[in-house]
Amino acid sequence: MAQGFDMVVIGSGPGGYVCAIRGAQLGLKVAVIEREHLGGICLNWGCIPTKALLRSAEVFHLMHRAKEFGLSAGTIGFDLGAVVQRSRGVAKQLAGGVGHLLKKNKVTVIMGEATLTAPGKLSVKTDKGVEEVTGKAIVLATGARARNLPGLEADGDLVWNYKHALQPPRMPKKLLVIGSGAIGIEFASFFNTLGADTTVVEVMDRVLPVEDAEISALAKKQFVKQGMKILEKATVKKLDRAPGKVTAHIEKDGKTETQDFDTVISAVGIVGNVENLGLEKLGVKIDRTHVVTDEYCRTGVEGLYAIGDVAGAPWLAHKASHEGVMVAELIAGQHPHPIKPNSIPGCTYCNPQVASVGLTEEKAKAAGYEIKVGRFPFIGNGKAIALGEPEGLIKTVFDAKTGELLGAHMVGAEVTELIQGYVVGRTLETTEAELMETVFPHPTLSEMMHESVLSAYGRAIHF
Repeated sequence: MAQGFDMVVIGSGPGGYVCAIRGAQLGLKVAVIEREHLGGICLNWGCIPTKALLRSAEVFHLMHRAKEFGLSAGTIGFDLGAVVQRSRGVAKQLAGGVGHLLKKNKVTVIMGEATLTAPGKLSVKTDKGVEEVTGKAIVLATGARARNLPGLEADGDLVWNYKHALQPPRMPKKLLVIGSGAIGIEFASFFNTLGADTTVVEVMDRVLPVEDAEISALAKKQFVKQGMKILEKATVKKLDRAPGKVTAHIEKDGKTETQDFDTVISAVGIVGNVENLGLEKLGVKIDRTHVVTDEYCRTGVEGLYAIGDVAGAPWLAHKASHEGVMVAELIAGQHPHPIKPNSIPGCTYCNPQVASVGLTEEKAKAAGYEIKVGRFPFIGNGKAIALGEPEGLIKTVFDAKTGELLGAHMVGAEVTELIQGYVVGRTLETTEAELMETVFPHPTLSEMMHESVLSAYGRAIHF
């Protein structure tokens, strides 16, 4: 006999497990179906283990700067295997925590692969055979995977995707990273810091192309200073593979040149996991591997929702989690607010860090706003200088007519921890007046957020 639930969630990543827990909190009988690891890509192969790797690289970098701080260090080196082992341990700890949270909230976990056979009905392949499951509501939280472009396919040996790069079989000597979005630039930053001769190829006109142009330029300046080679408006046309060597054919300015590398990381985007779910048969609309939804994550098929990466951009864990909560509340009969895409922050954990929310200066102008722009550099902040991190910028964009904070953009140390202040401001619909009147603690990096707002209105004190 089929197991029946109020809500069935397919996938246990940061969208799926959060959705399941929120549904259970609201009194729903909930099941999660997971085919691989609880916690999904984010906890096991994405957000969390990459941050552990980058923390190791950050400490390694600081060790080399010991003399600046009046300290001395002996031989400075690293054990790549131990660095990776720590990162895997962090991922394992958190994935185990997800299992505990689901159990604590009485969510039924079914390990297997799900297929929709009819509205509200699922067939699940498990180790013990096939189980039939029904749900009054079904939530697709199946996530996404690395995109493979023809000729640039990852093989785990010479050409890696993010999974291979998280468990590298060797330390690259000469590394090519294709793509300078968050995934590509984070891996470039990690391996470059550890000593790889790193080249980044980006098809767009700048690295970190979704960021404000001024922030991208400042980040690039730091990457180049650290020894990275950056090729913008360039395309990798072909990879010739030979034992221990990859020859990349790189086209730039109409000319194609070849360069040899021992390792290539392909970070050219993601594709949604929409296959073998039975979606087409139910009439679910799919656009370029992502499920089409409305602002409430409804697919148009009664009782079927899609959240997170499978439902399209922005491909961020926190967006997936927030959608999961919203959908669970909707299914439970509540009236949640839809997510505002322009209030979802983005963070990149390279060195220097980059963080942003809302409209860039360019997009604000294109949208027809008359704007005021504030800027405050790290060099004007006491805490930044004390930390030995004087390179960076906090930039704010305001609607000149209403004082609405349209966007905020940052590059520098720990900016991924600062951006949330502006996100809260946008959510509360604060204007420049409330931000100016807010007391920021001294000495902190957060004071730069205050000064950037003041700067937009010609009132900056410390620069």
